[in-house]
Amino acid sequence: MVWWRRPRLPADRKPPLERDERVVAWAQTGSGEVVVATNRGLFLPGRTGRLPWHEIHKAVWSGRELVVTPARMVEQREGYVIAEDLPSEGHLLIEPHDLPRQVYTRVTRSVAYTAHHPVPGGGVRVVARRVSGVDGLTWTVRYDPGTDRDSAAVRQRTAELVAQARAAG
Repeated sequence: MVWWRRPRLPADRKPPLERDERVVAWAQTGSGEVVVATNRGLFLPGRTGRLPWHEIHKAVWSGRELVVTPARMVEQREGYVIAEDLPSEGHLLIEPHDLPRQVYTRVTRSVAYTAHHPVPGGGVRVVARRVSGVDGLTWTVRYDPGTDRDSAAVRQRTAELVAQARAAG
């Protein structure tokens, strides 16, 4: 029987981890840097600190390149947060091993609820996510481009949609 073990992440490449945080996958990029997935998030080249799983709006694997679209929290409202996308970051992975699957699984697993709804003048996606180290769900909304999130009608409808989703969950 042959046992194949993936090489361990070299100690000098290991990002600073919190207590109880562990590396679950890693891969070297074409520029020699590393992308490191932990049980709490993703460390990407050019960023300081970890990008938590619940702050990754989208991650796409092309077979060679991992493209991550992070989200930024822009406003706290009663019972939910408004998020918007930051620019996508692409990283060519030399030997991806298990990293793309781990990223996909962990981002997907963080989503407990998602639904898109029309609102006056546009649309909104209501999302409930699991956040590492936090009990319960964190509710987030992402407005479609062009939707006036500050309009009284949109604010009211969004609050209703989040309340309905929370009550159903």
